[in-house]
Amino acid sequence: MAIDLLLGLQWGDEGKGKIVDVLTKKYDIIARFQGGPNAGHTLEFEGIKHVLHTIPSGIFHPKAINLVGNGVVIDPVIFKQELENLKPFDINVRESLLVSRKAHLILPTHRLLDAASEMAKGKAKIGSTLKGIGPTYMDKTGRNGIRIGDIELSTWKEKYALLRDKHLAMIDNLKVSLEFSIEDLEAAFFDAVAYLKAAVSFVDSEEYLRVAQQNKQHILAEGAQGSLLDIDFGTYPFVTSSNTTAAGACTGLGIAPNRIGEVFGIFKAYTTRVGSGPFPTELFDEVGETMGRVGHEFGATTGRARRCGWLDLVALKYAVEINGVTQLMMMKGDVLSGFDELKVCTAYTYQGKTIEHLPYSLNADEVTPQYTTLPGWKEDLTRMRNANELPKTFNEYVAFIEDFVQTPISIVSVGPDRSQTIFRSPE
Repeated sequence: MAIDLLLGLQWGDEGKGKIVDVLTKKYDIIARFQGGPNAGHTLEFEGIKHVLHTIPSGIFHPKAINLVGNGVVIDPVIFKQELENLKPFDINVRESLLVSRKAHLILPTHRLLDAASEMAKGKAKIGSTLKGIGPTYMDKTGRNGIRIGDIELSTWKEKYALLRDKHLAMIDNLKVSLEFSIEDLEAAFFDAVAYLKAAVSFVDSEEYLRVAQQNKQHILAEGAQGSLLDIDFGTYPFVTSSNTTAAGACTGLGIAPNRIGEVFGIFKAYTTRVGSGPFPTELFDEVGETMGRVGHEFGATTGRARRCGWLDLVALKYAVEINGVTQLMMMKGDVLSGFDELKVCTAYTYQGKTIEHLPYSLNADEVTPQYTTLPGWKEDLTRMRNANELPKTFNEYVAFIEDFVQTPISIVSVGPDRSQTIFRSPE
């Protein structure tokens, strides 16, 4: 049985959580394959907004099993709080939520290292969420990390102490003014670890998924962040520390490449970015301000205002191609209602030449976007529920995108609620 894959195609915040929630009824297992609590997947239904950081977005469906894969990094303190937030909804977490024993733990000192490192960089900081993600992945690749499976062993606290002391020495060497109480941080950390051991089931996830495939269960792999934040293919160094592209699902879950079925790519009808890094189509005018205000563009994890700009089709096509996207899903089309005209980037001027691919550098002094102008629409899309209600100019906008990236758009979202999801092709 093939495993379908859903991921973001921009700089994150595309609306992946909502689409996973909408699609979950088709799947038996939802599996997160990379990232950590730097992700913020927002779901909204029945007038209630839910933000998930580590837990897969199928958790509110009673029949779905939710798996946190080996490629994910887990902060026990944040994970505990997420689980506490689920208590009013009578979810049987012990049965519906599984965690890979090979997933790595974020220690309190990973977060301190993250903060100290950003402080030491000064103006050169990369805009980290300060969740300890980068230092945790560094320990993983440096073969120093602590994994979920370790906390089931009697000697794990000795291993923890060695790594903690190493981190504290590194922080001291950075010579920054960082105030903290390691005793307080450790008290919360060890309490959360004990909580997780009692509340959640740990599994050998690659074997679990192998058996699930053998039993013909339907599996959806859920990505976090976005393709343009991929450690290899994103706007380096302003990226995350994991592979956010389709390849990350293979390494983050133990899936063979030939087992991937549909690849769903999520993107906004415009572009946003949180934190530092190049952004060719960013707007600094009233249009950009309107996008941010109408779209409520604030990071679900950081609370930081998102930078807003026109849709960059060059970057979108790049993400479609490196991921092998088979279906596109466009979010927040409703936010663009009211503009007389819309612009989309269809090429760049790069080092004096016109190019139609993503170059090595997207720095503003080397890249200038070239735009195509399309007519806007005035209608309020948030009230629409069927494809035949959508205005002509909206459909023309969608068709232009499909033609440019040579991939069909099967879903358009016209609001945050589950019900504000329009299927343009049969479900």
